[in-house]
Amino acid sequence: MSQYVDIGNLKVDQALYEFIVSEALPESGVADGQFWSDFETLLNEWTPANRFLLEERKTIQNQLDTWYRDHSTGYEFEEYKGFLEEIGYLEPKVDDFKITSENVDHEIAHQAGPQLVVPVDNARYALNAANARFGSLYDALYGTDVISEEDGAERGSSYNPVRGEKVVAYAKEFLDRAVPLTGSSHKDAVTYKVTDENLVVTLSDGSERKLAEPEKFKGYHGLPEDPSAILLENHGLHLEIQLDPEHPIGKGDPAGVKDILVESATTTIMDCEDSVAAVDAEDKVRVYKNLLGLMKGDLTASFNKGGREVTRHLQPDRSYTTPDGGEIVLKGRSLMFIRNVGHLMTTPAILDRNGEEVPEGIVDGIVTCLLAKHDLLQNGKYQNSDAGSIYIVKPKMHGSKEVAFANTLFNRIEDMLGLDRYTVKIGVMDEERRTTLNLKNCIHAVKERIVFINTGFLDRTGDEIHTSMEAGAMIRKQEMKTSTWLHSYEQSNVNVGLETGLIGKAQIGKGMWAMPELMNNMMEQKGGQLKAGANTAWVPSPTAASLHALHYHDINVKATQEKLMENITDKIDEILQVPVAASTDWNEQEIHEELENNAQGILGYVVRWVNHGVGCSKVPDINNIGLMEDRATLRISSQHMSNWLHHGIVTKEQVEKTLRKMAKVVDEQNADDTQYRPMAPDYDQSIAYKAARDLIFDGTKQPNGYTEPILHKRRRELKEKAFI
Repeated sequence: MSQYVDIGNLKVDQALYEFIVSEALPESGVADGQFWSDFETLLNEWTPANRFLLEERKTIQNQLDTWYRDHSTGYEFEEYKGFLEEIGYLEPKVDDFKITSENVDHEIAHQAGPQLVVPVDNARYALNAANARFGSLYDALYGTDVISEEDGAERGSSYNPVRGEKVVAYAKEFLDRAVPLTGSSHKDAVTYKVTDENLVVTLSDGSERKLAEPEKFKGYHGLPEDPSAILLENHGLHLEIQLDPEHPIGKGDPAGVKDILVESATTTIMDCEDSVAAVDAEDKVRVYKNLLGLMKGDLTASFNKGGREVTRHLQPDRSYTTPDGGEIVLKGRSLMFIRNVGHLMTTPAILDRNGEEVPEGIVDGIVTCLLAKHDLLQNGKYQNSDAGSIYIVKPKMHGSKEVAFANTLFNRIEDMLGLDRYTVKIGVMDEERRTTLNLKNCIHAVKERIVFINTGFLDRTGDEIHTSMEAGAMIRKQEMKTSTWLHSYEQSNVNVGLETGLIGKAQIGKGMWAMPELMNNMMEQKGGQLKAGANTAWVPSPTAASLHALHYHDINVKATQEKLMENITDKIDEILQVPVAASTDWNEQEIHEELENNAQGILGYVVRWVNHGVGCSKVPDINNIGLMEDRATLRISSQHMSNWLHHGIVTKEQVEKTLRKMAKVVDEQNADDTQYRPMAPDYDQSIAYKAARDLIFDGTKQPNGYTEPILHKRRRELKEKAFI
């Protein structure tokens, strides 16, 4: 059970208090007594405003529910739109403007590239992500389905030279696209050397070639006449040809190429939110400790690999000799954002004067900025932000008032921690319907500090369903991907970002590729996000980042964005097309498939969240395809089932039967896990199973369809039961 320390009128969980006093505050330039005094003042000032915003969400949802019920027989679109304007759901648009964010790091403002999102409570995963700035292209190709297993190229326990040849051929074709030679191919190279500040490549016929664009040669390792690495740059991303004729792979290459390193995850979001199961002070301290370790550069993680203990730590920077004999230093680590929780949840880590939990989003803002201040003060081994900024991603905000609240909160945190105004930058996640429709106003509310916007299909669809719950039965989940509102939402996000001047100052992002085993599909499809105007997009692993990086070499994102600026149109009317099914005459098999798919996904994720405290994991879907899941997946699935139940497409009995059937399937999928606790057959005794039921049967009552209230309640129940 928690023990609290009395600090002024606050009660602070002892574990959190000791962490802040003994680890977070020393060397921060913030005095202990002043910190807690300011903490209490800030909570007293802004908790009421936080609560007011949440009440406004309820009021608006009630107004929407009533309007849909009153117009169940149909309505004219202009009437609907007028109603939304009347209740303030659609805000009057601000005048045209451009953002003015300053001191933004190069990786965000100028360098298009992949972005990882990782649960920061897992030190090993967090370090993996931070170190994913450079990755082996050969390894990424060899270990994934990008290279087919046909014609003897199977993956196995030992090296397959046939597969290796396919990898090398693929990689050399990539070099020919990204950094081509004049009139020849990298496949024909037998030596790479530096002559008169140029990269000179000797071919098998003895002739010499230079790069078609010589300025792409940026540096090297070793001697000019016998380099061990060649550094190249294309579209702002670096790649390194590694040379070693004695290496097992280099021996088989005419030029001695042993690998190609590609600059991969240029930025990473260290997540305190959707991919983390943090329900109490114990969990929050683990999150904060790891984050502090990342900011100070001393985080390590030890684990057993292949029978030996491995200790992982942050990678150092990478230095090269420039063509003219100087030096170039590249970051060895991904630039780190920190994703805080949203405005909804409270935390028992701190209680106010009335013994009530305080808003978790405010606590996250204060503590994570305190931890990041150590980076600004250069208290650690490495520097995260060369520009002297702290990057906070703020999720699940509804409309410009909530974004303005976050802006004012960051003002107060900057004052509290002795930071210059706008040191704290913000990423606004466009994943709620009211934010989508008013995105320009939202950006305006943080125009001096915004550095990131993005889209996310799962959360956004969950909110779409919940917002219009009373409008009718929604189309099938798969159909959502081709719906009018979704495509318009994706286009509008880019349009508004371009219109408000994000080019050269901020990221326009796209959502996650959730299937880490299906990398060939990712390579075929994910480039479309860049063609749509994104300069970053989410990937589920360092391997995926290395592969997705190739898209940024093939597509000139800056040129694409500039072209898109020629045809910016307003998409509001299309976004307002509610995805209610025109006909609900689905046959029994279609309904059965939809139920089973949703139920299996919910159970597979919830059982790990509640029973093991795992907020992000690779969960097998109904077809045993591993999906990288977090709470966003849960939100869309639970809301869809709730909607069909609410409108009589399915019955409670059907849902109960499906849940029990799928619980057995999930149990079987986890049978090899010795720590796993089966849900069947004692369903009434499984807290995880009950959480899944709650998400569906109480789904219409959940604030904006969020899953956190139920998950936190059930996880705490399990932890308390284990403690007792």
